[in-house]
Amino acid sequence: MKDLSLHLLDVAKNSVAAGARHVAVTLEEDEVGWLTLTIADDGRGMSPEFLAQVTDPFTTTRTTRKVGLGLPLLRLTAEQTGGSLAVESTLGAGTTVTARFQRRHLDCPPLGDLAGTVALLIQGSPEMEFTYRHTTPRGEAALSTAELRDILGDVSLAEPEVFAWIQDYLTEQENDAAADALPAAGIEGEIT
Repeated sequence: MKDLSLHLLDVAKNSVAAGARHVAVTLEEDEVGWLTLTIADDGRGMSPEFLAQVTDPFTTTRTTRKVGLGLPLLRLTAEQTGGSLAVESTLGAGTTVTARFQRRHLDCPPLGDLAGTVALLIQGSPEMEFTYRHTTPRGEAALSTAELRDILGDVSLAEPEVFAWIQDYLTEQENDAAADALPAAGIEGEIT
């Protein structure tokens, strides 16, 4: 996948497919370039046997194809940057996927369109509860669908106007937090 937002979308869609009612997406960046992506849900969870094989590309619950590439590709991407992937799951209670990336590593993909990805997840499953928080050394971007429902009342989160507002709101927050302010891999200082 060409950017981290696509990994986020893939794993969060797995949470939706697992019957989750709430999905929490957290990105935390530190001052030395580490990015931790955590996606936690309260879905069906996985048995210990399935969990032990979940990063094998030939392990999937899908019936439309015999391979599952989401978590194996996420693990590969994280490990190529010197990072790691951890998956914790309890059958009947949910799953937490945590990936760490060294943003300054040459092989680390860009963040991508985080605002658009989160807006798309919300529009695609408007009945679910999503929370999103992206913390950087310079600020934070955050959104909660529970808060949106309190404000909007009976207006569906699937409405195109709501989708556009969520995307614009998060884009503004991401820009204010300077979320992608780290210099390109191995290059210190500003790029002009």
